[in-house]
Amino acid sequence: MEPLDQANPERAINSGRGVDTPDRSLPPALSVVIPAYNEADRLPATLDAVLAFLESRDYSWEIIVADDGSDDATPTIAAAVSRTPTVHHLRLPHRGKAAAVRDGVLAASGEVVVFTDADLSTPIDYVDRVRELMAAGADLVIGTREGSGARRLGEPAYRHLMGRVYNYVVQLLAVRGISDTQCGFKGFRRQVARDLFTSSRLYREADGPVRGPLVTGFDVELLFLAQKRRYRLVELPVTWHHVPGSKVRPGLDALLMLRDALRVRVNDLLGRYPAEARADTSCVRRGI
Repeated sequence: MEPLDQANPERAINSGRGVDTPDRSLPPALSVVIPAYNEADRLPATLDAVLAFLESRDYSWEIIVADDGSDDATPTIAAAVSRTPTVHHLRLPHRGKAAAVRDGVLAASGEVVVFTDADLSTPIDYVDRVRELMAAGADLVIGTREGSGARRLGEPAYRHLMGRVYNYVVQLLAVRGISDTQCGFKGFRRQVARDLFTSSRLYREADGPVRGPLVTGFDVELLFLAQKRRYRLVELPVTWHHVPGSKVRPGLDALLMLRDALRVRVNDLLGRYPAEARADTSCVRRGI
């Protein structure tokens, strides 16, 4: 396979077909984007689980590891697996999770694009439910750890409290009616993904040197845009497992996420989020 052009993450990627003979004349049915920053301990098991799941499916797929400038063995692990035609290693400068997810999603060529955390706290088999909801008319599907059918397993009480307080503030400032904006499992139609990620404004340029994982509230901006543009959004209740070694820093990241929610509101007041999709995207379905 031709190496991925890291300077241009929006270019098309060659894809294969799960258990069938690769057909590179068509885009894959599914792209799974995994942002990773210093995930050497968890990435091998995650990739094994994702590959085992996808290889058992009869639709075409690709995996993109969006490597956020890791300085441990993550690049070596991702590069080794990317020798498989359906797995791609996107080596990026360290700019934080928001930038890594954006570049990974814009590099994806699947009809449905899902991003999921490197710890696989939301099981990968929810991908099939995302595809079913897309077939029924959803434009984007977001995992939720709240409400009927959702479960949180092993989550520390302080993390749950922090998430509930943050969601209350987010609903006041930016995104109404969504009970969990921060679950790290979200799926999009390809055209919708390109519209939202190319229209987003947060974390495009670093404010200074980025140190540490930089887990932020970029999800709020995406969901705000989705609601403003009346895309059909579906919340998918998931079973979410707290995995030790989380990159979330409760104090600092809580402040950054609150700042992000406020920045979204200010950007909207300044007219920086048009209600219509960008002219260079082909977003074909609107909400009801």
